[in-house]
Amino acid sequence: MRGDGGDVYWRRRMSVLVAVLVVVAVVAWACSSGGSGPGRTSSAQSSPSPTPSADPLLAGLRTLALGTASPTPTPTATPTPTPAAEQKEPGQPCAEEDLVLSLQNGKEQIYAGDARPTFLVTLVNTGPVMCTADVGPRAMEIRITSGADRIWSNADCVSGSGTEVEELQRGVPHVRSVEWDRRRSSADCPATPATALPGTYVATARMGQLRSGKGVFHLR
Repeated sequence: MRGDGGDVYWRRRMSVLVAVLVVVAVVAWACSSGGSGPGRTSSAQSSPSPTPSADPLLAGLRTLALGTASPTPTPTATPTPTPAAEQKEPGQPCAEEDLVLSLQNGKEQIYAGDARPTFLVTLVNTGPVMCTADVGPRAMEIRITSGADRIWSNADCVSGSGTEVEELQRGVPHVRSVEWDRRRSSADCPATPATALPGTYVATARMGQLRSGKGVFHLR
């Protein structure tokens, strides 16, 4: 009987020891596999890393490498070369833009009795070289008006061609003195022109499209 009791005792002790070992093995297995089980995620997976911001410089370089960084430059028009100014030869007719025309009254602006008004007409060549100009009465006219009334012109009733070509050196004035006899004139050249009445008159010099300043004077 005692021998059978001892066997039972030892069998029970062995069963308890095996159960303890099984529990320890299960716990160890659970601890070792808990971090990678299907229902859990690691801290590295649960905390996503921030997405790095795009570097604009690198983005621009990538775009440039792909050939889309900048549009194809628009071709600019090639300016047409301006030809050099034509050289003027001495002795050619003067261009109007190279001439300066002016008129001055005589010493008096009030003419009484039989005093005749006189005017100084000046023509100056401002061009680069000597040129020629017609300074005759048909080309270089002195006209006297009173309001809208045309009173007198030295181009009326000119005998001959009325042409007088002069060489104008650069900067050297051509001066002409013109006297008015206080009589009216017209293109039909009356035999006995009328005498101008006392009053205020205006004289101007004309040459093509050129005009001088106005010279105001009075007859008494």
